[in-house]
Amino acid sequence: MQVRDVMTRNVISVKTEESILTAVRLMLQNRISGLPVVDASGALVGIVTEGDFLRRGEIGTTRQRPKWLEFLLGPGRLADEYVRTSGRKVAEVMTPNPSTVTEDDSLDTVVKLMERRRIKRLPVTRNGQLIGIVSRANLMHALASLAREAPAASGDDAAIRDRILAALAKQRWAFAVNVVVKNGVAEVWGTIMDERERQACIVTVENVAGVKAVHDHLVWIEPMSGMAFPSSEDEARQGDAG
Repeated sequence: MQVRDVMTRNVISVKTEESILTAVRLMLQNRISGLPVVDASGALVGIVTEGDFLRRGEIGTTRQRPKWLEFLLGPGRLADEYVRTSGRKVAEVMTPNPSTVTEDDSLDTVVKLMERRRIKRLPVTRNGQLIGIVSRANLMHALASLAREAPAASGDDAAIRDRILAALAKQRWAFAVNVVVKNGVAEVWGTIMDERERQACIVTVENVAGVKAVHDHLVWIEPMSGMAFPSSEDEARQGDAG
């Protein structure tokens, strides 16, 4: 999927010369936590978020530092902080030159940028002009839609088993397991040396087309003692039988 498939097109933005009060009201009225900032021509020049309003003189949240630390920071840094905590225009508090994506970028590119920059939204531009925005919420909406619309795969049990084994073979953490499939229900058998491998195996099997349910029969071998522990599913079954 590409950015164009999930982005919000009717973007609410704010101009550089508008007041921070205008930006705050727009965020509150539209229940959003950030706004792209554009110049008079509509070109993207920055972004303003809730974080830009956390340290404000009006609400008494400006940073209070000891004199020696202010000396080390220097007048330039202190002057810059003063502008951001006391500025009245959006241009004075915004983050300039924000990271952006294009409508042709992949969602993988979006996620990598969000993770690397630790941000929640990315403006979408075309020739420097703002045409949309893609946020974490947009990615969640896409995931929910795909999950709802995904067709049930057909195939007999033998074909499903082959797909499961092929999926496990692609995983670098995967171990040797035996899988039995009957009426789309997968029974997974084998031994693991790390409990985290159990859930990874189950998730892999659940994601294979045609699988209706997974039963866990994996036995954990504790590395230090060599003791074997059955799955909670098998342990519960043994308890019921006893």
